This record gives sequence, structure tokens and C-alpha cells, in this order.
Amino acid sequence: MTVARQRPASRLAAPAARPVEHNSSGRFLLRTLFWSGLAVALLPWWLGTGTGSIDTAADLFQSAGRVTGLVAGYLLLIQVVLMSRVSFVERWIGARHLGLWHRELGGAVLVMILTHAALITVGYADADRVGFVSELGTILTEYEDMVTAFLAAGMLVCIGLLSIRGLRRALPYELWYFLHLTAYLALLLGFAHQFSNGQELFRPGFGRTVWIVFSAVTAAAVVWGRVVAPLRLNLRHRLQVADVVAEGPDMVSIYITGRRLDDLDARAGQFFRWRFLARRYWWQAHPFSLSAAPNGRWLRLTVKTVGGHTRQLRRLRPGVRIFVEGPWGDFTASRRVKSRAVLIAAGSGIAPVRALLEELPAGAVVIYRAGAVHDLHLRHELEHLAELRHAELWFVVGDRRDPGPRRLFTPGGMRDLVPDITERDVYLCGPDGLVEQSLTVLRRVRVPRRQIHLDPFEF
Repeated sequence: MTVARQRPASRLAAPAARPVEHNSSGRFLLRTLFWSGLAVALLPWWLGTGTGSIDTAADLFQSAGRVTGLVAGYLLLIQVVLMSRVSFVERWIGARHLGLWHRELGGAVLVMILTHAALITVGYADADRVGFVSELGTILTEYEDMVTAFLAAGMLVCIGLLSIRGLRRALPYELWYFLHLTAYLALLLGFAHQFSNGQELFRPGFGRTVWIVFSAVTAAAVVWGRVVAPLRLNLRHRLQVADVVAEGPDMVSIYITGRRLDDLDARAGQFFRWRFLARRYWWQAHPFSLSAAPNGRWLRLTVKTVGGHTRQLRRLRPGVRIFVEGPWGDFTASRRVKSRAVLIAAGSGIAPVRALLEELPAGAVVIYRAGAVHDLHLRHELEHLAELRHAELWFVVGDRRDPGPRRLFTPGGMRDLVPDITERDVYLCGPDGLVEQSLTVLRRVRVPRRQIHLDPFEF
């Protein structure tokens, strides 16, 4: 069945800021820096490869191996910078694009590393006139730092395989997160062989200096984004649990207080990585979105029970200290390009959508998909906000095979519910099935891509 409710406009809604056009200058600048950096990274090979120096098959394989090695090393450094959580990188790229770049470069890193290892081994084997396996054994036993380099390559291959969506979902979040962080260890293990065996880097000179600078910049980004900035944030605000409120049998809200919250640079729709400093909690940090717009007095996150850690959160006690990293994400009102919006949510996705409703312009349409009426969490808050913000609130309840839900996720059904949907921003947050189904319908009704905003806090 479908339950729909439209709240009357009984009071004036607060004015909203004018739409902000997407600014792609940051992404253009970073792309320019990326390609310029790659050119500089390859310059030592270009300067060191004289005319006529590649005249045999062995020379060709070895030269191609050196190029792919330099490309692999450079891409790995870029990957680490993307993982470093330096705030300006996310602001310039945007959280969605940051996730896309991270995934695409991850695949390229693996291809380049494996290609580099294969080409170098084949080139050396051809020059020594021995078999591939024999040459591989020689490289591992006689070349300095090669064992750790091969170990690093193996670790990165494992990380890449575990990042495949199907495999990643099968792993507990904590395990996947810690395995992903081993990329830093892989970088350290593979670092030495570049300077001890790299044809372009083992001698003092331009190439070695450039790569030392690249490595130092990467290390500085990691230290700043992962250590210094979080420490400053937590020392300034000293967050702690104020209250824990059950929103239902499988959902809980955690209210958080601290110092100088009015100075916290956070927006509705963003998320933090939360680490509760209590027994059984302190060793895990999970990403949860704010479920209410920051108000200078308290923060709130609303968590759906999906595993052991989230189940334990309802047993938190007031006064527990919290260590956070963030805020992150561009699933915010500032990303809109139109004067009105549509918000589509299901499951735990209702938390950031409920917060966004406070900051988006009046006249938004909220579509809340649930399997049953008792799954409509934060319902009374949504109804109150809908009245305050002159918003239409639609509850779409029932099995996906029921006529109402089936009708909604068709071009005709979406247009019936929101006739001017092509003139609105669309915010999507919820299970993958809902997001993919919604994206299919939005493409069919020709909503421009720049008006569609996703919440990508998995990265």
C-alpha cells in the first residue's frame, strides 16, 4: 500500500539561501595538478633514455617496465593523498567525485604494479637469457628491498580484490576498514626498492629529488589529515554523549554536546567518523551522518542496527567521550542548483534527509520508502518539519511488488508525485537498491545529472 500525507502550509517557512551553482574550477585545478605531476614523475625516465638506447627486445621490456613502475608509484601516492582526509581536497573535488577517483585510480594502480613487475622480469630474463621463473627468483634473492616490494604488491592486490563491492559487503565494516588502511603499510614496504633499484632514482639528482618531494608531500598530507586536524578538532570541542534515545526497536539517536559547537564547521547532510571512548567501543570508528542540522547546542546522529557495533550503541551512557574525524561529504543544501528539491530516502538514509529538510528551501518534497508503517522512523519530526517548511511528505509503504511502490518507481509515477521534478534538485540516500532504482527513473524522466546528489559516506 502507499500512504501519502501532505502537510498544510500553516506558517511561513524560514527563508533559504539562493541556489549555488556547481563550481568545477577546483576539480579542473586538481586534474591539472595531477597530469602535471605525472609528467614530472616520468621526466627522469625521459631525460635518462637517450636516442638509440632501446634497440633490443630486452631494452624495450625494461624501459616499459620502468615507465609503468613510475606511473604505479605516482598513482599510489595520489591514492594515499585521496585517503588522507585533507579537507580542501574533498571541498575541491566533492565527496562523490572523490570516491569515484579513488575507485578508478585503485584499479589503475593494480594494473600498473602487475604490469611493471611482469615487464621488468621479462626484460631481465631476456637480457640474461634465462626463464621467467628463474629470473624472478634472482630478483627476489639478489636485488635489495625486492622481497618487501613483492609483499607490498601482494597486499595491494588483496586490498583491490576486497574492494570489489560484492566482497566488501560480505566483510564486517571494521575488518574492511582496517584492511584498507594497510595501503599505508604497502606504500612504506614498496618505498625502498624505488630508490635502491630504480634506474632513474637510485642516483642523486633531479629524479631522486622530485620523488623525495612527492613522498614528503604525501606523508605531510597523511599526518595533517589523519593526525593533526582530528586532534585539533577534538581538543577544541571535547565532544561527549549527552543522551541516547530509542527511536524504535532497530534505531537509536545519540545526542552529543561539547564546547564551542557554534564554531563547528558542519552542515546538515554531512557525516563524521565517530569513535566512542568506552570499553568495547574505542577501537572502532564508524561513519554516521548527522540526523539534525547543527544548532550550536548539540549534535545528533541516528543509527540503524545492522551489526554488533550498532547494536551496542544503545547501551552508551551519558558522559562517554567521543573522538571524531570530519565533517565530510557534500550531500548538503549548498550543492543545490535549483530553488526547490526532492528528497528520496529509505532505511538509515532518512537521518541525513531529515537534517537536510531543515536547511533546504521551503517547498521540498520528501519521499520516504519503507516496508511497513513501523519502519517509518523519525515520523513525527518529519511531519513537524514538513509543516514548518511548507514541504510535501509522502510515505510510500509496502512490499516492492505492491501497486503503490511499483507505480512510484516508474517515469509516470514519479511525474504524478512530483510534476516539476526536472526543475528540482534530487537528494538520494538509502539502500543500494533504492538508489539504483531511483537513478534509473530519474534518467528516464531526464533529470540533469548535476541536479542529482548522492550520499557517498562509505568511502
